[in-house]
Amino acid sequence: MANQILNAKDTVSAPLAECYVTIENKRYNFMQAINLEATMEKNKTEVPILGKTGKGNKATGWTGTGSATFHYNTTIFRELLKRYKETGEDVYFDIQVTNEDKTSSVGRQTVILKDCNLDGGILTKFDADGEYLEDEFDFTFEDFEIPEKFNVLPGME
Repeated sequence: MANQILNAKDTVSAPLAECYVTIENKRYNFMQAINLEATMEKNKTEVPILGKTGKGNKATGWTGTGSATFHYNTTIFRELLKRYKETGEDVYFDIQVTNEDKTSSVGRQTVILKDCNLDGGILTKFDADGEYLEDEFDFTFEDFEIPEKFNVLPGME
């Protein structure tokens, strides 16, 4: 059997995505997003093992973190920070990202980040030498779902 190789058309075009943010049952099309990345890191504990010179590693939990960069043209996230400052109420929200490149045979993938919480954010800014303004925030999340998964490409199995 000949080696299978990836068809260039099956890569996913970076800007072909949708992003929605749901805050207190209000869903926003986060179309001003430039990029977003969320990662899950497993927390591990080293485990001593009798009879071995090295230690094993046992997963003991996980942490979800992310960051987003977007055009500086919404006050939604600053309002969440202001609300926390004034009332102490911390608002959690969901972020849904769908990647779909119709040229690719992988189909589409949707990931929903649940119970996201801002680490902080930019309150105001300007750049007299800039072309446009960008905003950004880091966040944590407590759960995630993958309701739509990419197809397995021919040759992977």
